[in-house]
Amino acid sequence: MKNLHTLLSVLFLAFGLLAMPVQAESSKAPAQQVKPATTQQVVAATVNINQADAATLAQQLNGVGLKKAEAIVSYREQNGPFKSADDLLNVTGIGPATVEKNRSLITVN
Repeated sequence: MKNLHTLLSVLFLAFGLLAMPVQAESSKAPAQQVKPATTQQVVAATVNINQADAATLAQQLNGVGLKKAEAIVSYREQNGPFKSADDLLNVTGIGPATVEKNRSLITVN
C-alpha cells in the first residue's frame, strides 16, 4: 500500500512538472492570428511579363533564372508584348511546366 502511495505521489509530481510549461504558455498573451492576404497583396505578388526587367522576372518566377529572364525580355523586345502567359512558350528555354507553375503569378496588362 505504501508503494502505491509513493508511486501515485511520484506520478502526480511528474504530471505537475510536465504541466507547468503548458500553464506558463497559456498565461502569455495570445499569439497573433495570420490574416488572409488581401486582393491588393495578391496583386502585388504577380509580375507583368510585358514590363518587368530581367532581374525582377528571375526573382519572382519559379524556375526562371537570369538567363531565361533575359531571354524573355529579349523576345519581348523583338516581338512586341505578350498577349498571354502561353506566349512564353515561344521563348527559348521556357517550356509548358515553367508556364504552368507560374501561371497564377503572370500578368500581361
